[in-house]
Amino acid sequence: MFTPPLALASLSGEADAEWAKLGSEWAGCGFVGGVSLDEPTREAARELVARDRSEFLPEDPTAFIDAQLAALADVDIRAGVNVRTTSTAPLREAAGVAADHDAILEVNAHCRQDELCAVGAGETLLRDTDRLCEYVRCASEAGAAVGAKVRAETGVDLPTLASELESAGADCLHVDCMDTESVVADIADACDLFLVANNGVRDRATVREYLDYGADAVSVGRPSDSPRVLERVRDALSEVTRA
Repeated sequence: MFTPPLALASLSGEADAEWAKLGSEWAGCGFVGGVSLDEPTREAARELVARDRSEFLPEDPTAFIDAQLAALADVDIRAGVNVRTTSTAPLREAAGVAADHDAILEVNAHCRQDELCAVGAGETLLRDTDRLCEYVRCASEAGAAVGAKVRAETGVDLPTLASELESAGADCLHVDCMDTESVVADIADACDLFLVANNGVRDRATVREYLDYGADAVSVGRPSDSPRVLERVRDALSEVTRA
């Protein structure tokens, strides 16, 4: 799906095209966003800004996504966009734009901020399999490569969820493993999705652990703007995959 098998995980209000360009020397994929697509998620984002969190709040989210992905057209990195939504119409539009740019549309089932969960977005989707699968199916039917970002340690059976998302048309799954790295092995046994493991990826030991569990790639979140960390992880991936 991308190489090298290192992704830059989206960071609200920070992960834009320029951020992805800066990381492209080391990473094979960069997920811009998260971008709130519809009014409920946009209102939640405004509330987050009001308590000093950084968020993307463009006037036209779809046009913003188009511009961000277009800015990466000549950059040696597979673009992706992480989106939040409570409805399918804006998701379909965003997925169509992603498809036009050969980008990955990543449905956000990960954010755990109260404001987003209250409107039925983010982590709430982990407990609403039908709706999450509907979103994945909608994006897939629009022609995009589709993934979902999910979180472990929520009481949700991620291997079962992964299998259902695969049946709905997902191509990849981005897993924030929290402190349960072994969940990657359980998910890998349950599906054939391209698995991206996230959380604590910093060095050769963590890279090897995730790949040994069955991850196809790893991602870096907060340190994604640190060349030192990205170079170390990329070098670790080269060493581990060569061994």
